[in-house]
Amino acid sequence: MNKRERLEKVIAGEQVDRIPVSLWRHWPGDDQRAADLAQAVLTFQNTYDWDFVNIMPANNFLAVDYGIQDHWEGEADGTRKTVKTVVNRSLDWTELRAIDPTRGAIGRHMECLRFIENGLEGTDTPYIQTIFNPFSQACLLAGRDVVIRHMRTNPDRLQTGLNAITETTLRFIEALKRTAISGICFVVEHADYDLMSAEEYQTFGLPYDRKLLDTLPNRWWLNVLNLRGKAPMFRFIDHYPVSVVNWEDYESEPDLARGKSLVRGAVCGGLSAYDHVHYGTPSSIRDAGRKAITQVNGRRFILSTGLPLLISSPLSNLRAVSEIAKQAGV
Repeated sequence: MNKRERLEKVIAGEQVDRIPVSLWRHWPGDDQRAADLAQAVLTFQNTYDWDFVNIMPANNFLAVDYGIQDHWEGEADGTRKTVKTVVNRSLDWTELRAIDPTRGAIGRHMECLRFIENGLEGTDTPYIQTIFNPFSQACLLAGRDVVIRHMRTNPDRLQTGLNAITETTLRFIEALKRTAISGICFVVEHADYDLMSAEEYQTFGLPYDRKLLDTLPNRWWLNVLNLRGKAPMFRFIDHYPVSVVNWEDYESEPDLARGKSLVRGAVCGGLSAYDHVHYGTPSSIRDAGRKAITQVNGRRFILSTGLPLLISSPLSNLRAVSEIAKQAGV
């Protein structure tokens, strides 16, 4: 059974030869150059043989060309910090314009995708592209606190900005349609009861998310929703036309079994990027992996973490994750 067959059967709830597994991470420094990022991603895949590749450029690659200034300050998860925003007053949202995806940081990433496509040619490995949703991108342009304040004090202006960000992302998706990717990993960071009310997200998050997801082509069969936060809004799960849902099930609610009952396709998780893969041992990872597989009865499940890996996680732990589902008797 090749990787695509395995994943398609898992999504459909059918029996497979083994549980599929995948991990992903940011690549600070390398993510500033197309060839270097491609090489990092391909080396990671060649080393661990994940069932699919999730390509993670810099977390702000869709926002950089608006004019923000950023750098990597050594964050353990590999994300870059915005040191100069472009939105300070609410009126600034109305001045944003959609960006050409063939230029700047986005254009550089399209070049990276071509390198990755060439590197994976002849293999059976599906690969998908990470995209942060418009609200997350807005927070990179202004800072989360500013966005929340403008959401509550000048909602029309914020929505104008969100429309421009959405248009840029739509242009990026159009460009992606000319590649051989199998889908996207759509990151939603703020559909979290600790940050916003459901009513607020229904106005400032969901419509823009749906505008993007409704344009995905049918041939993209591996679309993953990554819900971030400790209290994710699973009430909206039916509004996301994806085949896989990934969240921090080990640290938040719902747990893996409950989440699976709410999802039509497959669930992806079972491990903590922190407690297991970073701070744990190969033995504790094997125990946690087996427990997760038991929780879901070995069906409609992809073993992973709910967050990207920390970049200094022990390599022995990564090998343990890669080997769990491939061991006899699991």
